[in-house]
Amino acid sequence: MSRTTTFFGHPWGLATLATTELWERFSFYGMRAILVLYLVAAVDEADPAQAGLGFTLATAGAIYGSYNALVYLTPLAGGWIADRIIGARRSVLLGGIVIALGHYAMAAPWESFFWLGLLLIAAGTGLLKPNVSAMVGDLYVGQPEARKDSAFSIFYMGINLGAFLAPLVTGWLAIEYGWEWGFLAAGIGMTIAVVVYVLGWPSLRGAGADVPHRADARTIRKVSLLTLLGFVTFGAVFAIQGIWTGYSVDDVAMLLTWTIVLIAIGYFVVLFRSPLVGPSDRPKLKAFVALFIGAALFWMIFDQAGSTLTILASDWTDRSIGTWVMPAAWLQSVNPIFIIVFAPIFAWLWTKLANRAPSTPMKFAIAIIGIGLSFWLLVLPGIAADNGQNSAVWWLIGAYLLQTWAELLLSPTGLAASTTLAPVGLGSQVLALWFLAVSVGDSIGGQVIRFFSGYGFGPFFAGLGAVAVVVGIAYVFLARRVARLMAE
Repeated sequence: MSRTTTFFGHPWGLATLATTELWERFSFYGMRAILVLYLVAAVDEADPAQAGLGFTLATAGAIYGSYNALVYLTPLAGGWIADRIIGARRSVLLGGIVIALGHYAMAAPWESFFWLGLLLIAAGTGLLKPNVSAMVGDLYVGQPEARKDSAFSIFYMGINLGAFLAPLVTGWLAIEYGWEWGFLAAGIGMTIAVVVYVLGWPSLRGAGADVPHRADARTIRKVSLLTLLGFVTFGAVFAIQGIWTGYSVDDVAMLLTWTIVLIAIGYFVVLFRSPLVGPSDRPKLKAFVALFIGAALFWMIFDQAGSTLTILASDWTDRSIGTWVMPAAWLQSVNPIFIIVFAPIFAWLWTKLANRAPSTPMKFAIAIIGIGLSFWLLVLPGIAADNGQNSAVWWLIGAYLLQTWAELLLSPTGLAASTTLAPVGLGSQVLALWFLAVSVGDSIGGQVIRFFSGYGFGPFFAGLGAVAVVVGIAYVFLARRVARLMAE
């Protein structure tokens, strides 16, 4: 094997980026695994280390959804900064440092620092998340799509190794020593990511080093002014709403949801009108819109794992093994371990099938149906929880298995398709739009939990599952048309 290749014949740069993303995801999923549990924990716990913020599930779900939405909204700015100002490589480094500071802020013993930490993590992720994926795409310019799909599957496996380890560490630390130790462990994980990235810098060669369309001073001033205007407008609307109806966390979450949906619509309008988008790019962007809508629905349901499914695991699932009770946060490691097991199988399968594999739109259709079926599997334990009864842990594990197969059909495939469908020089921004689909889904998902509060677990799982299955079937019939747009 030559010195320019590493495992499975891929460039060494893939190992650097995959390891960096592994530790970044360790920090993200480690904090996420305990976030809702901390938000709903009583303020007056007998043990001060276990005291939380005392929110209801509906409010905690809205906060969780809004935070996740911000994490996947900020890549819009991060992609633009990379494409127009400092390049993807420097954006990843700066983002990693900001994320680490955010986790350390959350570990501080002041509530105001907790909220500041969430904002710092969201801002740093915006710089890191789209650009590290775009750099993986840069390593495979001009190479077959099957090879790129294989690389992204390996990259995705690294992500999920970090996601598997994180809840085990942070969940145990939170129970044994207190919430702040779980948040601190997430910060240490992000620090390791930054160190790995700096040490592996030479292996990246030219990936992410250039600024594809460097913005002039006038453009930077214009964008800065528009951004400031956006913040002022958001603040003014929030202030007017507060004066009219009073302030609440739920109102902030609702306002943020509408803002994110409008940003998504507006960004697509701007992108289609951009002078950098030629006639040959427009059919591919139309195909990307179809993938975007399907992905938003998928993540709206999938990311309930950190909210409603975590509460189901914590309050209404029998997690005992003999006299020992498994921490609820540990169930957040089930999906990642399934990813680690099945990602190489899927990567091998796509390489083996090559042109005989299902098209990207058909993979999306199957994935959306699969995520719906996973929620239907939880209807019976949901009804049991509504009646005050615990259910076996295997129901959740089975649902996570279905979600894993669906995720492997949609997420790495969508990442790879985003790098392929992006107009030249707009790779990071299109990757940011891909993550914006997660933001839209999570923000709407946070609001959907309000229905859970009125109807309970059983109807909640049944309703969301039905929506996904119906939409997935519609995508089956649209798959061939979307595939033609992608081919154009």
